[in-house]
Amino acid sequence: MKPELQTPQATRPGRLALYLDLIRWSRPAGWLLLLWPSLSALWLAQGGWPGWHLLGVFVLGTVLMRSAGCCLNDVADREFDRHVKRTANRPVTRGALGVKEALGLGAGMALLAFALVCTVNAASVMWSFVALGVAVVYPYAKRFVSMPQAVLGVAFSFGIPMAYASVLGARYPEQTWLEVVPLEAWGLLLGNMAWVLAYDTEYAMVDRDDDLHLGMKTSAITLGDKDVSFVMVCYGVYLASWTVLTLPHGLGLYWGIALVLGLAQVVFHFVLIRKRTREGCFLAFRLNHWLGATLFAGIVAGFALRQ
Repeated sequence: MKPELQTPQATRPGRLALYLDLIRWSRPAGWLLLLWPSLSALWLAQGGWPGWHLLGVFVLGTVLMRSAGCCLNDVADREFDRHVKRTANRPVTRGALGVKEALGLGAGMALLAFALVCTVNAASVMWSFVALGVAVVYPYAKRFVSMPQAVLGVAFSFGIPMAYASVLGARYPEQTWLEVVPLEAWGLLLGNMAWVLAYDTEYAMVDRDDDLHLGMKTSAITLGDKDVSFVMVCYGVYLASWTVLTLPHGLGLYWGIALVLGLAQVVFHFVLIRKRTREGCFLAFRLNHWLGATLFAGIVAGFALRQ
């Protein structure tokens, strides 16, 4: 009798490899899209360098919460993802990781992020509960909302009020957690929402055919042939609103250069998505973190030059 052929152990992904795949560790664009507006808000709230403690809290917290969001999203979408070629091989979707295991990993990372917030101040802790609620709602929004990208926009922009609460909550401890976040922060959040709508619509354009077949709701489906125009308008709102809201900070030449470079990137995005090819739209989405990084660099340089 011939011995059974066995799959070499080296070809079987270990638990760590599956966990890293689940949280998209090899694809950092997701947490970078969260990180740049959060750090930009941190610099604006502080008026420059925020210190190593707050920087570490926001960088680590962003990575942890984005990873936790991936766990929840993949569990929520596992029945849909198996019918989409781009997502069919995700660990939960293909059964390599169980639902409870994925949720446990996500919960653990969310708790670690919460522990980091607890080192800041009470206002930040209170706002973190609101941020968590929005993050939990998003994966299910696409079943009921015609443009779930708007819900994602709130979730991916909530680092902005969190940043202001972290700085101003310590500076003005007599204020309540609601009072400590100024109108400037909410204006930046709304502007950043426009950016999220732009890049997540590009993302939705990649899967439009699959989503139509599955009956999913996305901005790309809702907008139809107005999708490209909508994306460009959203980019314009993002850049214009952040330009106006940062004027009181007097960021000067380097911020102006960053805006020009950002506008050039937006034009390139139009070239990529105007024919609505999967490859062009996906590349445009993946490149978006460079737009956020450009504006952040302009803010950092603006404060450094002013000082």
